[in-house]
This record gives sequence, structure tokens and C-alpha cells, in this order.
Amino acid sequence: MNIVLGISGSIAAYKAADLASQLVKRGHQVRCLMTNSACEFVTPLTLQTLTRHPVLVSWEDETQSWKPGHIELADSADLFLVAPATASLLAEFANGLAPDPLTSTYLALPRTTPVIVAPAMNGKMWNHPATQRNVAVLKADGVHFVEPATGDLACGYQGVGRLAELTDILDAVESKLPHR
Repeated sequence: MNIVLGISGSIAAYKAADLASQLVKRGHQVRCLMTNSACEFVTPLTLQTLTRHPVLVSWEDETQSWKPGHIELADSADLFLVAPATASLLAEFANGLAPDPLTSTYLALPRTTPVIVAPAMNGKMWNHPATQRNVAVLKADGVHFVEPATGDLACGYQGVGRLAELTDILDAVESKLPHR
């Protein structure tokens, strides 16, 4: 199956490399999209090497074909997965903003494509009413969430906000993929 993996700028972005690798080992074709801030935590080259596909980060990366890369990715996706998803990315998705290839791909998805989002952020940010409003909007739009875990956070706090365990994300992917 074709999985489009979006990665946003959370410290948990480094876990996306393991996630991509595990998806490939399960026989999926994985194509990655990253926000510019995600590149501060994991490199496109790492993900390109693990998936054996170019990684789309900026509009300048869309020179591979006459068809815009974000449209091509949206059309080919059997499932759209974002892990980790920051509060900012959730707000962009919920409000239909498309400043980069990741958010534009989300907006270009056929409505029948399953979408899974695994947030990761500080617990105060996760629990903020604005974030929870955005989550509610996305759930109403049919987005499935793998809720953040509780534990030690990179900011030094303890509480909710950690990226869910990769096994939980992988289980969610398998449950939402069309049967082969």
C-alpha cells in the first residue's frame, strides 16, 4: 500500500525515521513530506534512504514532474499519516491553510483517503482550548487520532503530549488501510 508520511517540527520527528523504516519492512511504499522545521530534527536524506523515495519539503522540490508533487502524492495515497503533528500543523489542517507541500497534500486528498494523525507537543499546548477545538474540527472531518502518550516530555515537564508508541501508530495504520 502507498502511505504518505507527514512529519512536522517536533522533537519527536526523529522517531519518524524508525516509523518509516518499520512501514517499509511491512511491505508498504512510503513517501515522506516534511515541514521545514522538521528538518531541524531529522534530515530528508535519512528518510529518503529508508524509503527509497525523494522527500518533499519545499515547493522547490516539486520539479520532478509536470504534475505538482503534492497533487501526485495525494492522488496516490492509500493512507495519509502524520507523525508527529504539532499544534501549529493541527491548526493549519483544521483551518484549511496550505503554506507548504505537507498541508497542501492534506487538502488535496480524496475524501475517501484515511487520515491518521499522531500529535506530539507540550501538555499545556495539547490541552489548550484552541488545540482541542482544532482536534474536534479534524475529528468531525473524519481524521483519526492516535492520542498522545503520557510521560516525560522533552521540555522537562511530565504529562500528556509524548508521541504515541510506534506500535500504537502502526496498529492504527493497519486498522485503517484498505485490505489487500
